[in-house]
Parts: sequence; structure tokens; C-alpha cells
Amino acid sequence: MQNRRARRAPMGAQSVLALGFLAIILLVTALLMLPVSSATGEATDPVTALFTATSAVCVTGLVVVDTATHWSLFGQTVLLLAIQVGGLGVMSVFALAALLLHRRIGLRERTLLRESVSSMDIGGVVRLMRRALIGTALFEGAGAALLSTRFVPIFGAGRGVFLSVFHAVSAFCNAGFDLMGGYSGAYSSLEAFAGDPVVCLTAIALILLGGLGFFVWDDLVECRFRARKMRLHTRAVLLCTLALVVVPTALFFAVEGGASMAGWPVGRRLLASAFSAVTPRTAGFDTVPTASLSPAGSLLTLLLMAIGGNPGSTAGGAKTTTVLLLMLTASSTLRREEDVCLMGRRIEASALRRASAIAVLYAALSCGATFAVCAMQPGLSLQSVLVEVVSAVNTVGMSEGITRSLCTASRLVIALLMYIGRLGSLTFALLLTHRRAAPPVRRPQGRLLVG
Repeated sequence: MQNRRARRAPMGAQSVLALGFLAIILLVTALLMLPVSSATGEATDPVTALFTATSAVCVTGLVVVDTATHWSLFGQTVLLLAIQVGGLGVMSVFALAALLLHRRIGLRERTLLRESVSSMDIGGVVRLMRRALIGTALFEGAGAALLSTRFVPIFGAGRGVFLSVFHAVSAFCNAGFDLMGGYSGAYSSLEAFAGDPVVCLTAIALILLGGLGFFVWDDLVECRFRARKMRLHTRAVLLCTLALVVVPTALFFAVEGGASMAGWPVGRRLLASAFSAVTPRTAGFDTVPTASLSPAGSLLTLLLMAIGGNPGSTAGGAKTTTVLLLMLTASSTLRREEDVCLMGRRIEASALRRASAIAVLYAALSCGATFAVCAMQPGLSLQSVLVEVVSAVNTVGMSEGITRSLCTASRLVIALLMYIGRLGSLTFALLLTHRRAAPPVRRPQGRLLVG
């Protein structure tokens, strides 16, 4: 009887989200394989379609064919919708449909929504989702309007508006897909607009807004932007975001002045430095080619890619709060303090264990995938493969140009990393493990030497 009940039990939130993303990836793959999706009218091979679909739904931006020149308007529209769905999340789309149809959202659906947007409480999650959808529409609409002031004069009214909407959605969802291949060369991203403050600052603003997290949006509205009433998570996220913009901008400005930005005017160099500081945290655009960065700039980019965005946002990566908790744990240990504290509050032990697990899993995935790709294609440099792997698992989309050189097996490895990165490494690991019943008594204590 117990076995029958166990078989009939509904799937957990992680399983539903994983299957939901997988179903959307397969649907987009099928659409991209249609002849109408390519610019030439020929069917696209399954591996290319699967890789592109995974990259779009997982809001990564790695591509094996140029988005602007390979795909038709229909194919580009499919990618635009896939990016929007992937950025908001599967359950967010369900919530939108339920709200439009005036359907009641039950307890199970609210639980799935909470897991999808990384909310702390199940109460108010529908309100949070409603605000997230409205905010997304407003921010993307405003971004598209600003970008159209630059794109419409260049590409004409119809194409210019479509490009503005596409890039606004891609930036807000931290996807990194671009349609500039026919204008400034294949795989050129936004390099032609490196000195354009309207394009660069709009993209930066959209990336940061999308990467803040829906929970932070909701808390800011509730407390009316008063710092004293903000939750601890909101204050931590805002401080981390500010630090991860200001400090890397200064470092890029210093180290790239004699390398990739040599000879640039100060204003253009400062704008490119700010863009280079923001986009590696899962956005994927670039105004300075990744392969042209100095060794110091490449290392800084790798570190930013590993950190990623904030929990419950359109961004991927290990997340800023994960890195913050690891740093606080190290600081507390060095100062011989019993508790880990932040802004006068003690951090619960479960959050610290979760942060440690996420860091270990991301490191293990990155090392394992790098080894696998290097073993299958020894002609590729270690640095280029490492950038590609870290970019994939953290859903960034930046590359040193080796994506198109990957063999079929390597492409499948990268596609799997993008999928895991969008779900979250810990969520994916929980799908593969079974929870064991806790023993009735605590086990005897053992001692290990550390350090």
C-alpha cells in the first residue's frame, strides 16, 4: 500500500521545473529544424537546432551559427519567444496564462511558483509573480524604446523596431543573443556600438534590472525603497551588485588600457569597462572581443562569470549571495567566531551548507567538462575551453570563438551544461539523488585534520 501511494505521489518542484524546461527546449528544437526557420529555406541539422534551442531557453547566448544570418525572421521570432520564456521561467508563463484566464492558482501551483522564482515564502507569491510580469513588460518596453532611437535610423522602421525589441528582451533576460551579424559581421555582438552611450547604458541597465531578482523587486516596492525596512536579502543583493559594478569597472579600465582598449578615448574606454564589468555576470554581450582581452582581463571575466547574478532572477551562475556567504564563512573562521553574521544578523546553518554545496558542484562540473572537452579535442587551448565551459554552466554566453569548432560530442556536453546551469547545479543534483530517512540518533563524532 505504501509503495502504491509513493508511486502516485505528485512530482516534486525540481522535477516539474526540469521537465518543463526540457519540453520547451525540445519544442523549440523542432521549430528551428523546420525549413521556414532558416534564411536559406533549408532544414537545420538536429544538433545545431538543439544547441541553439538550449542556449535560448537557458538564456545563455552561445551559438554555433550566426543568429542574424542563419535564421529567418520566423526563426528569430522563435528564439525571441524562447528567450522570454526561458528568462521568466516555465512557471511564470503558467502564472501569466492563469492570470489572463482569471483561473485560480492552487497551493501546489503556488509551491512551484515559489521554487521557480526563489521566493522565501509561499504567501504573496502570486502577487510577486504579477509584479514581476508587469515589471518585465515595463522595463523591456522602455529598453526597446530607447534602443529604437539608434536602430531605427540604421535599419529602418520595421527591422529597427524588431531589433530593438529583440535586444531589449535578450539583455533583460541576460541571454546575450544578438542580431548584428548582418551589420557588423558574424558573431560581432554589440562591438559596433562600443562607443554609443545609449545602446551600452540601456543594455547595462536592462542586464542589472533583470539580474536583481523578482524577490528584490517585490521587497523594494513593499518598503518603498526605504533602506531600514528592506529585508536582509535585498540589502545584501544591492550592495553586492554595486560592488560588482564599480570594482570590476575600475579594474578593466586599468588593465585593458594598454591591451584591448589601447588608444581609445577616455569616455569610450570607461563605457567599455563598465560594459565588460556587467555583461560577464551571465549577460553574454560584448563590446570588446573576449579573445582580445589581456590575461588579467580574461581572469577577471572568468571570476565574474563564476559569480553570476542574483537568486530568483533571469541571471544564472553560482549567484552573488552564494559567494558572499562563502566569504563570510571564511572571514568568521579566520576570526574564530562561532556564528556567521551579516549586518547584525546570524545566518542560518542550512544556508551556509547550501552555499558550500553549490560552489563544490559548480567547480566539479566546470573541471569535469573542461577535462572531457580537452580530451575529445586536444587541439583546443585550455584557456579557450575553460572560458567556454564556465560560460555554459553559468549561462553567460561569452566565448573566445571556439563554439563553432566544437565536435558533436563537445556540443552536447556544452548543451547539457547550459541546461544544468539554468536549473541550478544543486537542483539538478537533487533530481539524481533520493532523500534518506534521518537516523533516530546522531552518529558518534569523528575528527579530521583540516588545513
